[in-house]
Amino acid sequence: MFARIVEIAYKPEMKDELIKTVRQEILPILKKQPAFLELLPFVPEVATEPMFAITLWADQRDAERYVTEAFPRLEQVLKPFVTIPLTIRTYRVETSVCEHLVDALIQAA
Repeated sequence: MFARIVEIAYKPEMKDELIKTVRQEILPILKKQPAFLELLPFVPEVATEPMFAITLWADQRDAERYVTEAFPRLEQVLKPFVTIPLTIRTYRVETSVCEHLVDALIQAA
């Protein structure tokens, strides 16, 4: 499993609209991507802190294809909400440690 973590420094006054946009525009695009498993948004309780969004992928190759084919469009959707460019990090998920999550994702697919 592979993860992409996106840090979003967003305009606090636009938080509700940003979450609505993620739900209505971004998530449908993600769900159409091969090997996409889940989106985990982390919304801070303190408005001045960044939001994080973790996307989980079955494999790195499909996540990388998403980066080149679909992510530029998502960046444009997010552009009105952010104060600085997105920060993106990628990781391999050590699935032997999170067996319950892996089982849940398999059952949901």
